[in-house]
Amino acid sequence: MRRVRNEGLCYARAMPDYEVKIVDAFTTQRYTGNPCGVITRADGLSDRDMQNIARELNLSETAFVFPSMRADFSVRYFTPAKEIPLAGHPTIATMHTLVEEGRIELAEGGIRVTQELSIGILPVDIAPGPDGIRVKMTQGRPEFQRRLDRHVFAQALGIDARDILEEVPPQVVSTGTPQVMIPVKSLDVLKRLKPDIQHLSDLETLNHYYSTHVFAVDAFDPAHRTHARHFAASAGIPEDPVTGSATGAMSAYLWRYGLLRETHYFAEQGHIVGRPGVVEVEVDADGDEPTEIRIAGSAVTVLRGTITV
Repeated sequence: MRRVRNEGLCYARAMPDYEVKIVDAFTTQRYTGNPCGVITRADGLSDRDMQNIARELNLSETAFVFPSMRADFSVRYFTPAKEIPLAGHPTIATMHTLVEEGRIELAEGGIRVTQELSIGILPVDIAPGPDGIRVKMTQGRPEFQRRLDRHVFAQALGIDARDILEEVPPQVVSTGTPQVMIPVKSLDVLKRLKPDIQHLSDLETLNHYYSTHVFAVDAFDPAHRTHARHFAASAGIPEDPVTGSATGAMSAYLWRYGLLRETHYFAEQGHIVGRPGVVEVEVDADGDEPTEIRIAGSAVTVLRGTITV
């Protein structure tokens, strides 16, 4: 019998697998809203591993959950290009997944948990809803930062400067992640946007903010108060379907400048790119100053599997 020797052969060591889900957030219907990758047991993953996974999934964000000594969970968010400090739709997707996996036990009246982020510890309220789990995220206190030139953004967005509201400034606002707010006059303007992605990316890098949020106090559904489109070019996201952190910053902006002063309403997004979603908004304010923003929504799981690192 011929014997075969294996000297010189190399065998790759077994690589670990991690359970991963894809969850559509700000919707109760699969393949709408904003998809998010979620890994709820991310122990052992390095920064490089997480960035590689986010790039491989190629979704707007992927969330990674770790144990925390200071909160119920520690969560980190990565786009295909970089890590970001706060994200809305991944928070909705992550908490939905933790409930689904039995790691958060829902009481009849709901439960409050805390998540440790790079910007601090923030509460999340989770409760049963008529169409599934309702997740409400408290964001960081609104910060109003640099004002920018509407003419520059008109050029980058492929519209006329007169399409952007003249009485209020384009401005960077943060409820945890700095994003520039661009208020336009109507839903029709949003439909006509022809963004120059490289130009937007250059502006984000130059002015040190994460993304560009363009919105109108106008909507497809008369029950909703706003519609928006969102571009995060420097993060590897040409257009983000439905955004939670940006909706929070937008709501703070709308309140401060008197464009919309309602303490509770619904913001819609994603319809123009075929992924409609709805974000529930709550605003607390002291006079002209918004003091706390909460956004809420539901989610639905569309994929369960493993990824090898």
